[in-house]
Amino acid sequence: MEKGLKSLTYTGVIWSFIERFSYQLIQFVISIIMARILDPGDYGLIGLLAIFMALSQVFIDGGFSSALIQSKENTDKDFATVFYINLAISILLYGLLFVSAPAIASFYHQPSLKQITRVYTTTLIISSLSAVHSTKLVINVDFKTQSIISVSSAIISGCIGIFLAIKGFGVWALVIQSIVGTSIGCLMKYLLVRWIPKSGFSKSSFNRLFSFGSKLLIAQIISTIYDNIYSLFIGKRFSTRTLGFYTRGNQFNNLVSVNISDIMNRVSFPVLSRVQDDNTRLLEIYSKYIKMSVFIMFPMVLGLCGVAKPLITFLLTEKWLPCVPLLQILCFAFLFNGVTKINLNLLYVKGRSDLVLRLEIIKKCIGFTILVITVFFDIKIVCFGQVIYSWVALFLNTFYTKRILGFGFYEQIKSIIPYLSLSLIVLAESLAISSFVEPSWLSLIISLVVCSATYLGLSKYFSLYAFGEVFSTAKNYLIRMKHQ
Repeated sequence: MEKGLKSLTYTGVIWSFIERFSYQLIQFVISIIMARILDPGDYGLIGLLAIFMALSQVFIDGGFSSALIQSKENTDKDFATVFYINLAISILLYGLLFVSAPAIASFYHQPSLKQITRVYTTTLIISSLSAVHSTKLVINVDFKTQSIISVSSAIISGCIGIFLAIKGFGVWALVIQSIVGTSIGCLMKYLLVRWIPKSGFSKSSFNRLFSFGSKLLIAQIISTIYDNIYSLFIGKRFSTRTLGFYTRGNQFNNLVSVNISDIMNRVSFPVLSRVQDDNTRLLEIYSKYIKMSVFIMFPMVLGLCGVAKPLITFLLTEKWLPCVPLLQILCFAFLFNGVTKINLNLLYVKGRSDLVLRLEIIKKCIGFTILVITVFFDIKIVCFGQVIYSWVALFLNTFYTKRILGFGFYEQIKSIIPYLSLSLIVLAESLAISSFVEPSWLSLIISLVVCSATYLGLSKYFSLYAFGEVFSTAKNYLIRMKHQ
């Protein structure tokens, strides 16, 4: 990997890691405190709106952010055009959701959803005002600034949310927390990024960006509907409490797998876009990203699976224990999330949004079929269906990477087997410790120490590439920071 790109990559990864996990850790701690106060049904109510919020965010972005990141040259007209589009669509969608609120409440047989929908969805307009600012930070691989913004907004909004939960506001504590956090984040982006649109709407900019972003928009719509339709089906088929348990299990997995994969993707997209025309360098960097991703993700996800019961007992109390088996099953559904997304990222880098769209249509048709079949059974079967889909998605995403760079499913599986093998040892150890060690806090401490030592020790013994690369880079980074 070229020295300049390597430095940019690891600086970006480090700050993206700090930004993501400091923010998520704060959010996680706050959610744990609030979960002890609030009822699982309160989280279920918010979960019912997940598909509407996520889908609206996709429409607001419209694929334009990805188009700006993928493009090598952007003008102020380009950024201004995207700003006006984001704002106009957010206002339109908020109006539609405002009018549709009674129908949404009626569909779920939850009258309180009418007012919740009309207030909660105001975050769409607020977040659209700073969407371009977020894109600028990604293009510049400036996750240090993003870290300051995310952590500050999480702490302030979290404290307000906890206060309201203690005061008995119930689900409204979650609603107000979200609005406050989004508002503070928006304000800070204006203060720190210091960008306002100075140009008007440009039709030529719209046409250029839309030619790439339109296909991504459709692909993201399909993907978002699928990702969030589980909440809709579970909430309709089962109960809000069951949805609350599912949502909580999903949240633990998101904290680990989704965040790690997003960290790698946010850094790899702008970096790989700089070498998109050199397939040799692109393959070299891209294959290294995959190894580094699984080096971190595999042991964390499988370790989470192993300590699920003592973790839930310690953090959330026994009233949340029904989410333990769901969390464990979902760990295997999220295991290859990073590899799957990095493969899809390669198509973004190559400007092949047409292939991204084709893949999403095929994958989601298969995934939706699995969901329709499994939802008639037990909630655990629904989660097992997601595991099956994750393997299908991995196989299909590697089909085009094989054609483009000659690095397909079998080549990638072969390269990550050493990391998976060591992580399965972590799983076995953590399950054994969780089964025989009490109390739960002691089980968690012993699992963390023993499993970490085992994984790192074996990684060093077998001289795994990612181990040497990550630790040598971290060492050099700390030395540079010390001399600055």
